[in-house]
Amino acid sequence: MGRKRVIHYGWIVMAMGLLTTIGAHGFGRMAYTLILPPMKDGLQFTYTQLGLLATGNFIGYLSLAIIGGFLASKFGTRIVIALALALMGITMILTGLAQSLGFAFVMRLLTGFGNGAAYVPAMALGSAWFAAKRRGFATGIVSGGIGAGTLLAGLIVPSILTAYGPAGWRFSWYYLGGTVLVISLITYTFIRSRPEERGLSPIGHEEETLPKPQTGGEKAKSLQWGLIYRVKGMWYLGFVYFMYGFSYIIYMTFFAAYLIKEMGLSQAQAGGLWALVGGLSVFCGVIWGGISDLLGRKYGSALAYLTLAVAYTVFALIKSPSGFYLSAVIFGLTAWSIPTIMAAAAGDYVGARLAPAGLGFITLFFGIGQALGPYVGGKLADITQSFMVPFLLASGVSLLGTVTSLYLKKPK
Repeated sequence: MGRKRVIHYGWIVMAMGLLTTIGAHGFGRMAYTLILPPMKDGLQFTYTQLGLLATGNFIGYLSLAIIGGFLASKFGTRIVIALALALMGITMILTGLAQSLGFAFVMRLLTGFGNGAAYVPAMALGSAWFAAKRRGFATGIVSGGIGAGTLLAGLIVPSILTAYGPAGWRFSWYYLGGTVLVISLITYTFIRSRPEERGLSPIGHEEETLPKPQTGGEKAKSLQWGLIYRVKGMWYLGFVYFMYGFSYIIYMTFFAAYLIKEMGLSQAQAGGLWALVGGLSVFCGVIWGGISDLLGRKYGSALAYLTLAVAYTVFALIKSPSGFYLSAVIFGLTAWSIPTIMAAAAGDYVGARLAPAGLGFITLFFGIGQALGPYVGGKLADITQSFMVPFLLASGVSLLGTVTSLYLKKPK
């Protein structure tokens, strides 16, 4: 009789990584795009203030992204992700109680802390559970959760806003935050940090012999973390990643506000377009991760940046339903390409064990761009009374990302 084929536990871990990004990015961050317009009306905020809230979220993300990667390398991905998601869930619920800019800012800041601490270790799971030749594909599975969460938010949030009227934005935070708390419990139950914990080899590993379970003494030591800073390629990789953080977040943050406040679309129409972005982006990580495995990180990143620049330009200049849909389709198919490629590249440079810390390091650069983008974009929108200039700025920065990607070097 043939041996019964059992699914490798790595696939279960990837499913948990997907669930993590649904909660951390899809609900914790991308839903803000749809909640932003009614939240603006309810609290009487300007676009500059709303951009400041988004910046606060990304400052929190930036602060914990690098630390979260290091903590995951030292203490294990499972506990870090579960605690980070719990923090997100609680502070998202509290965001719904906001009555002032100060309180809302602090809650978005704390949500950002949890977002960074959950997302970076989740994106590094592929480097631990898959061999290098399949790393881009595996990371793409996890990043697919961003699209899935965005799709779900696009379908759910407009219904909540309609059902609860002026208080709809508050109940949106309540429901989304509660869901993230449930996700934290599920991921804690099923995630394992490395294959060795279950006596397994990474998926795609050519050796058939199983490694011995890892002991606590073999976890990444603080002295090893310094190796990341000494890899010159990691600094340049972070610089390339900055371009994505600055450009994509302008598009994401003001997507619905532009369509509703400037173009005159309804909340339902904007939500439908946002759901389209989310639905298409579910598989973009897998697609672009595979492209980067095939073409190399350099050319994969350059092509992705160029495609994103086209999406931003179309959104800014073709002010018609056809332009909105074309931009949404292009962006949806490319949205999480750069994070997927950067996560795989970080694993290429520093290896599987330090991949979470490596990704955390380059996320520092990404986070700086992400913190600057909403404030600059919101300020430009207030000054020009239009979102065209912010979107064209995003396109220009993305084109710069195309050029800088071409100078990425292969790890030695």
